[in-house]
Amino acid sequence: MKKKIAIIGGGYSSEAGISMKSTYQLMEMMDSAKYDLFPVCITKEAWFAQVGENQYPIQKEDFSFEMNGTKITFDCVYNSIHGTPGEDGRLPAYFELIGMPYTSCGVFTGALTFNKFATKKFLEAFEIQTAKAILVRKNDEIDTCKIIAQLDLPCFVKPNNGGSSFGVSKVKHENELLPAIALALGEDAEVIIESFVKGIEISNGVYEVNNTVTVLPITEIQTDNEFFDYNAKYEGKSREITPAQISDELTTECKALTAKIYKALDCKGVCRVDYIIADGKPYFLEINTVPGMSKASIIPQQIRAAGMKESDVFTGLIEETIKNS
Repeated sequence: MKKKIAIIGGGYSSEAGISMKSTYQLMEMMDSAKYDLFPVCITKEAWFAQVGENQYPIQKEDFSFEMNGTKITFDCVYNSIHGTPGEDGRLPAYFELIGMPYTSCGVFTGALTFNKFATKKFLEAFEIQTAKAILVRKNDEIDTCKIIAQLDLPCFVKPNNGGSSFGVSKVKHENELLPAIALALGEDAEVIIESFVKGIEISNGVYEVNNTVTVLPITEIQTDNEFFDYNAKYEGKSREITPAQISDELTTECKALTAKIYKALDCKGVCRVDYIIADGKPYFLEINTVPGMSKASIIPQQIRAAGMKESDVFTGLIEETIKNS
C-alpha cells in the first residue's frame, strides 16, 4: 500500500498564493507511483484537502479527513507554507503535539529563522559575516538621522518576520525611510533595517538525508530591478545562473558556509541560504527554511544542475522524515 503524503500550502500571510503554487508544483515533481499525494490548503478560514473539484475539511485532532465514508490519515506532511504558520514554528509545534511526521525545520529553528534580526545575532556567535542591522518595532519612536548615521544610505527596509517578497524597500534618501518602514509594518509588527552591501547576489540550497548534508550548486541572481523583489522572483524580471559565475575557490567557501549555517541552526529538510558576495567574501543575507517550489523557483533548478531528479530528492526527504519520527 502506498504511503499517503499531505503537501500543505496556503498559510496566513501575503505569500499564500505563492505557497499554493509550490504545493501544486510539488505534486508534479514527487513520485506519484510511490505515494498517494494530497494537496492540503491551510487558511485562517478553513483547512481542507483538495481532491479533484472537491474540498474535504481537515480534522485538526489528528490531521485527517473523511472522503466517501473512509477516513484518510497521512504518513507524512510535506510543508510548503511560506510565512506563518508553516515557516515560523507554529505548525511544526502542532504536528509535534499530534505525532505527525513533517519535513520542515523544528519548532525552535522555525521560530528563530523566521526572525531575521534574531537569526543574524545567533549566527554572529558562529562568526558568520552579515550586514549591519537595526530592529524597529511598531510604536517605536524613529530617529531617521540616527538610523542613517549607523547604517548609511542606501539601506534595505524589510518586515523582520516573514519572507522578502512583500513590504521590502531599498531606501536611497532620508525622506524615503519613514514610508518604507510604514510599508514593512503593514506586513509585520517588527522591521529590520540593514546596511546595503554592494556585490553579487547568490543563493544556495541544502538538505540532509542519512546524516549526510548535501549542498546544491549555487545560483547567481541578476536583475535589472533595484533588488531581488517580487517581480524579479516570480514574474521573470531576473536571470538565475546555475552554477554561479564565481571562482571555484569562492564556490567551495560558500558551500562550506551553507553547510555550517544549516548545522548551526539545526535545520531539517531542504533550505536555501542567500548571500551577497562583496570584496570576495560572502555576507549572509537570510535563510529560507521553506523555499519556493514553483516553476520559477531556485531549488528545482539547483537539483537539476546537480544531475539529480527532483522526485528522488523529495522521496529521500520524506523517507528520512518518516524514519526519524
